[in-house]
Amino acid sequence: MFETRPDRDSEIVLAGRSNVGKSTLMREITGHTFDTGQRPGVTRAPNHYDWAPESFVLTDLPGFGFMEGVPEDVQEEIRTDIVRYVEEYADQILVGVIVLDGKAAIDIIDRHTGPDSIPHTVELYHFFRDVGIPPVLAVNKMDKVDDRDERLNEIADRFGLLPPWQQYDETIAPISAKRGSVQPLYDAIRTHLHDAERDDLFKFF
Repeated sequence: MFETRPDRDSEIVLAGRSNVGKSTLMREITGHTFDTGQRPGVTRAPNHYDWAPESFVLTDLPGFGFMEGVPEDVQEEIRTDIVRYVEEYADQILVGVIVLDGKAAIDIIDRHTGPDSIPHTVELYHFFRDVGIPPVLAVNKMDKVDDRDERLNEIADRFGLLPPWQQYDETIAPISAKRGSVQPLYDAIRTHLHDAERDDLFKFF
């Protein structure tokens, strides 16, 4: 199911738990609607949006983490597929965007943090860094968050970034995809595209 990727030199991936707004963000960036499952775990294959002339593809990876009604082994398979995909195309992936639900992220991370466990989103963030992909945390649904700076500082802290969050504008991007408020993410993506000498892709962001 992960064999559908167009053969392109450059890629940006969107990753994150189910129901954090990845598909909405994908639609906001591309202007196109994608088929998504009505229930979490239904989208098992990546959605690709292909800009062939630039040899560039934007990929929405399947949601992961606990999903109501989805067997544990299926959840594990999805995580494994994502890891394999990222490892296989690490040299082409210019940015790894991890989409978080600004309202729920802290509770979810804290609930899955223990002596023997690391939350999947935190693990993915460090995994991107380990394979040489610059990670960006797109903190979505910020229109529903009251204590904005405090929340973003807490999120920075959970990912090992010492607050204040404002010093990481290439890594932490507060957005509201549903409202079309995504400029901080575009700015962060452009920073990494520039580092990769791909200013030609700015026109998409």
